[in-house]
Amino acid sequence: MAKWTGKSKGTPLGYRIFIFFIKKMGVKFAYFILYFVAFYYLLFSKEGTRSGILYFHNRLGFSKFQSYFKVYKNNFVFGQTIIDKYAILLGQRNQFTYEFDGEEILFDLLKEKKGGILISAHVGNFEIAEFFLSEIDEFSQINLVTTDNEHKAIKQQLEALSAKSNIKFIVVKEDMSHIFEINNALGNNELICFTGDRYFEGTKTLSSNLLGASAAFPAGPFLLGSRLKVPVVFVYVMKETATHYHLYTRKAEFKNRNAQDLLNQYTKSVAWVLKKYPYQWFNYFDFWNIDKNK
Repeated sequence: MAKWTGKSKGTPLGYRIFIFFIKKMGVKFAYFILYFVAFYYLLFSKEGTRSGILYFHNRLGFSKFQSYFKVYKNNFVFGQTIIDKYAILLGQRNQFTYEFDGEEILFDLLKEKKGGILISAHVGNFEIAEFFLSEIDEFSQINLVTTDNEHKAIKQQLEALSAKSNIKFIVVKEDMSHIFEINNALGNNELICFTGDRYFEGTKTLSSNLLGASAAFPAGPFLLGSRLKVPVVFVYVMKETATHYHLYTRKAEFKNRNAQDLLNQYTKSVAWVLKKYPYQWFNYFDFWNIDKNK
């Protein structure tokens, strides 16, 4: 299956090096270093390069020759989003500008005082969403539902930065106790955030069409979102230029208690975003099982 292995692109040492450059030389110099780092990953990240070529060639229709150049740019943009996140956490938020699209949906959601579920994907730079949401409501509490491995990785990065995030984490547990944490947070009018595009082996999945081919998705966010009787919205934070971000919010319209319908609306939403920002797809594995299905 096209399951995620739990390993993200990049290494702790690499992140610390970029943090050093951001602190001492600034964001633009860190971007300059990326020209070489992106080329390194193109040559030596076998799985990442292979999956990128499959994405650009099979899903977006570029030739294999063109796809190598597309993967290089994808690596570069991914590196930029990491640098931007670190720069913002280091207090350099004023180096970037922000644009809202659909913020009235979030205003209405918060007014209902029922909490809400936000579903995003590994596209753009969702990890800086808290800075957008704080401008809409500085008191809104975000809870990110994540795996233990991802939680540890985020904690290590924050410690390396000597930075703090206002996001609370709900770690998925085998005994399903995280469901009670989610219900408690919603009861306090808090926001629950999922990324709906990665799963581990052994977890329940649902399938849907994304960019013309079927893929598997974690069932949890869509089962919960379709049954908890709270508003569900899709949220993406996309990088438009070197210094400008665009937050998109779209309300999910789906049949009540129909997880498959919610998933189908989600994949349509992700496809729409990727057609606008094709270089900001950051799932570096064989997402569509293309190699297996040959």
